Amino acid sequence: MGGLGHMGVKLAHAMGAEVTVLSHSLSKKEDGLKLGADHYYATSDAETFSKLAGSFDLVICTVGVAIDWNAYLALLKVDGSMVVVGAPEDAVPVHAFSLIPGRRSLSGSMIGSIKETQEMLDFCGTHGIVSEIELIDIQNINEAYERVLKSDVRYRFVIDMASLAA
Repeated sequence: MGGLGHMGVKLAHAMGAEVTVLSHSLSKKEDGLKLGADHYYATSDAETFSKLAGSFDLVICTVGVAIDWNAYLALLKVDGSMVVVGAPEDAVPVHAFSLIPGRRSLSGSMIGSIKETQEMLDFCGTHGIVSEIELIDIQNINEAYERVLKSDVRYRFVIDMASLAA
């Protein structure tokens, strides 16, 4: 649950969905529940996948790292969909039988049209949804980058433009 995922939690909650966060560890569980998640599980716990098998209509994958795609697809109900909005560097290895028997779908999405973006911004305005940010000075950009690499961001960095004059 990072920069993209935390917004997904907020948006899905505001839309009335029952929201489950699947994160590598439980380190952000308290945050996830405060942001609107109903449930929070660690994917580093092997029991998570067996416990939740066949549970979800939709999985929105916001990660940009390698995962076991077939294990995540197994979390879907019959006719469930997994939508990839993160951008992992490596190829996505999926076995056909992770899709075929359950009539599951795997798709991707980048960004909506200008009209859809405006609708999303209007929705966020109506529901008071904003990103959780850490304001940083431009002089600390290298430190911020190192923290991004360590997944130590809660949840977006924003550069304080006033620090450019310093």
